[in-house]
Amino acid sequence: MLVDLRSDTVTRPTAAMRQAMFDAEVGDDVYGEDPTVNRLQAAAAALLGHEAGLFAPSGSMTNQIGIQLLVAPGEELLLDSESHILAHEVGAAAVIGGISTRSWSSGGGRLDVSVVSESVHESLAYHTVATRAIAVENTHNRGGGTVIDIDQLRRLRALADERGLLLHMDGARLWNAHVASGVPLAEYGRLFDTVSLCFSKGLGAPVGSVLVADAERIERARSIRKRMGGGMRQAGFLAAAANYALDHHINRLADDHVRARRLAEALEPYGVTTAAGVETNIVLLRHPELGKLSAAAAEQGVLISVLGRDQGRLLTHLDISDDGVDHALTVLTGLLR
Repeated sequence: MLVDLRSDTVTRPTAAMRQAMFDAEVGDDVYGEDPTVNRLQAAAAALLGHEAGLFAPSGSMTNQIGIQLLVAPGEELLLDSESHILAHEVGAAAVIGGISTRSWSSGGGRLDVSVVSESVHESLAYHTVATRAIAVENTHNRGGGTVIDIDQLRRLRALADERGLLLHMDGARLWNAHVASGVPLAEYGRLFDTVSLCFSKGLGAPVGSVLVADAERIERARSIRKRMGGGMRQAGFLAAAANYALDHHINRLADDHVRARRLAEALEPYGVTTAAGVETNIVLLRHPELGKLSAAAAEQGVLISVLGRDQGRLLTHLDISDDGVDHALTVLTGLLR
């Protein structure tokens, strides 16, 4: 048995999802004529309480389009030091958007609006750069699937309104935050000017993300997407998988959360993780020789993600069953004894 816990991006389409892709009605999306893409964009926007949406190949692209809509070249985006936009998008904000970035220390993905407030820059002279927008990630990947508290997000919106700032959310795993917290997606969405949503992680689609915003911004986003090479033609075959995921795979994320917690609770006695920190589907690991542990586990069919010399993670997802968790625990506890 192979149990791949490296990421929730490794999932494969279910048989029913493949059938939906096969049956998809398609058109040329660059002309706005793909009905399946149009359905997805409208559905995602409605769920988040926004006017419109735009389908793109990846969450990195929708993040970059989103922040370019809010921050002009030479202006500043404020975000936390461990965020995906800053740590895992290969400098795209600077290279593609000409955006200056500055960060605060998030402390495990938690949001402290008082810290953010102190970090906001105002332009004091011609040689200073003013903060134009703030970006947050929910759930927080490197923080271990942390769900950002809705009250902190409301405070962040109030801060943004008070200081004349705009807000972007990297909601690659916002579905997990919604299921874990019970906060409606629209409650999250209405607090942000742009939101990026991913379908190829916990929802199990093979590819694709949607950016939601107001209609005027999404119209501008089409040009940015084209400039970045993201204009796709008969993209409905891909959007059909995301539509299927919206209809069938959101509520089942609760199963992934239960399995992640079970992994953490069983591994906690070995000193490699803390179960209390597991809120969604990510279990952070710390071990002095994680590379060796990972290699030994892989020999027995269990794949884990290595993030650094002594840091790693386990992610539960659509393709991880209870039997898979059993096997992973048998292998990992055997190696940790």
